[in-house]
Amino acid sequence: MQNNLKSILVTGGAGFIGSNFVSYFLEKYPNYRIINLDALTYAGNLENLKEVENNPRYEFIKGDICDRDLVESIFKEFDIEGVIHFAAESHVDNSIENPGVFIETNVNGTYTLIDVAYKHWMEAPFKYKEKYTINNQQSTINQYPRFHHISTDEVYGTLPEDPSVLFTEETPYAPNSPYSASKAASDMIVRSYRHTYGMNTTITNCSNNYGPKQHDEKLIPTIIRNALEGNPIPIYGDGKNIRDWLYVLDHCKGIDLVYHKGKAGETYNIGGRNERTNLQIVNKICEMLDEIYPLKTNTQITNNQLTSYKSLITFVKDRAGHDRRYAIDASKIENELGWRANETFESGIVKTVKEYLKKYKIIGKGINEKF
Repeated sequence: MQNNLKSILVTGGAGFIGSNFVSYFLEKYPNYRIINLDALTYAGNLENLKEVENNPRYEFIKGDICDRDLVESIFKEFDIEGVIHFAAESHVDNSIENPGVFIETNVNGTYTLIDVAYKHWMEAPFKYKEKYTINNQQSTINQYPRFHHISTDEVYGTLPEDPSVLFTEETPYAPNSPYSASKAASDMIVRSYRHTYGMNTTITNCSNNYGPKQHDEKLIPTIIRNALEGNPIPIYGDGKNIRDWLYVLDHCKGIDLVYHKGKAGETYNIGGRNERTNLQIVNKICEMLDEIYPLKTNTQITNNQLTSYKSLITFVKDRAGHDRRYAIDASKIENELGWRANETFESGIVKTVKEYLKKYKIIGKGINEKF
């Protein structure tokens, strides 16, 4: 192992966004070693990391971010010089059924991580240990260890349907689910360590991510999977809830920029400027599947009465406390750091559907070759 490598602790790196980030980050930065701490709950999958598992700059540790002894041992053994914190319980439906798990992981876990980081990096409030400064000068950017926390736009609550009204970094927090409340609490913990102890922290709040490696429970994989199997495609309520969709690799690039160039103590919203209703999403995916994998070539579907995958759309009882609209104003990260989303929803959803067709081993089975 090269001695000049900086060790970065990534939590939740076997999950959807984390695994995409680990692969991206290792490929881009040869001077980093990534230590991936993940409890491998149902949402974590080491298959997501096959392409990096033999990388000499990558280390996987199975464990819980709430396990203080474990976290302290990781900081000590690898001399962690930065944290990029993805690990979280994130499925709103699950938070409604079992909120305690969300409080434990998202709140207590974040506290454990940042408190261990504080004690490892700093000798007193607003004073980093000499080994973690450059020429004994502390910087407002990232010349000493940084704790970066990934959060969600759901902490802001819900928006009116007026398209001119967007979430900004100044929008007051108004979380409406146990999940979003637990993420709001974790954001406040990170904020407090900045203001009380002078830690070099940053936070990003993102809109709905989509792309390869997402867990089957989420909306877009649920649509694709059920359509391919000929099962009802469940859509909450009237299907008119609006989300701002962000391709996962664009999100990873935004996190990278904030981690390296963001101003200490600041929050940056990352959104795709791709507002769609759930009904628009399901219709788009069904239209794509009608074109690229027509029902007549899908041997899993025996119902000859179906004319389109859209026939499988089924409206179900709405989620409790279902927020109506989320949409992010990403002007701050765009103007200050030069970030731009590379994918439109139209380009990103093609890549996403293609990846899921590969995952479900559909490619080559009557697929329209124009796809």
